Amino acid sequence: MVLLLMSVTVLHLLTLAMLFIATMEKSWWVWTDAEITDLWYNCIHDNVTGNWLCAASNENDWLQVVQALMVLSVVFCSISFLVFLGQLFTMSKVGVFYFTGLCQVFAGFTSFAASLIFTFQRKEILEDSRDLSMGHFGYCFILAWSCVPLLLFSGVLYVHLRKRQ
Repeated sequence: MVLLLMSVTVLHLLTLAMLFIATMEKSWWVWTDAEITDLWYNCIHDNVTGNWLCAASNENDWLQVVQALMVLSVVFCSISFLVFLGQLFTMSKVGVFYFTGLCQVFAGFTSFAASLIFTFQRKEILEDSRDLSMGHFGYCFILAWSCVPLLLFSGVLYVHLRKRQ
């Protein structure tokens, strides 16, 4: 039982870190090695100084939806971890972690929706005159998609997990 609790906790922390990185880092769409776009900024690498020069992304409805869903996913995952810790130390024996599992499932669905919207609406989100075939999805986009099955799996684990000791 202790091994199961530890593995669920590690999985939860791993997905929380992945969600946070996917939401905050600079690589949802890569045009070239020196030009990237994320949910918040469009960045160009300055070879002279070695720094990234970033400007705020153009605000449009689809981008704001993706931003909100990713932030909501991080919030749901954080709340479920805090509730899990609270339940772990205060809940009676044979208690069930329903609320924690439900929050994890909601975090998975919001990450799924954000990734799906970015996939199908990237032309409107990027608002660039260039051909999209000149770029590709970045690692943050892939992290967001990777979180979906992990979050859903951990949510189901929490629902089936019972406190025994």
